[in-house]
Amino acid sequence: MNAGTAALLQRYYDRFNAQDWSGFLELLTDDVVHDINQGGRETGRAAFAEFLKRMDRSYSEQIVEISITTNEDGSRAAVEFVVLGTYKNTDEGLPPATGQQYRLPAGAFFDIRDGKVARISNYYNLQDWLRQVGA
Repeated sequence: MNAGTAALLQRYYDRFNAQDWSGFLELLTDDVVHDINQGGRETGRAAFAEFLKRMDRSYSEQIVEISITTNEDGSRAAVEFVVLGTYKNTDEGLPPATGQQYRLPAGAFFDIRDGKVARISNYYNLQDWLRQVGA
């Protein structure tokens, strides 16, 4: 376990939970790669900021039960967690939002470079989420 990387990722989720988007984005490299669950790949801090705006419009989420694992040199990490969420506004291509609440096990893989997040790949079971929101 690399303590520096573990602390970075704890700050990442703490800032996410606080909706401190500017502080959250500061933890990313300028060329951060974001692999969206069952979606595409976006590159750059600006693209990630736009993704956060889209997510914030439709979802209210808190990340809990966080378990961080890193490799020895801290260049890679995996995080397992649970998303507690409310689906507050309909997201394009998804079922109508009526304030449904969900609890979704998830995970993420990270590359770390120069003390910042250089890649994040998020994974969760979309079919489980769809069942929970009544699709």
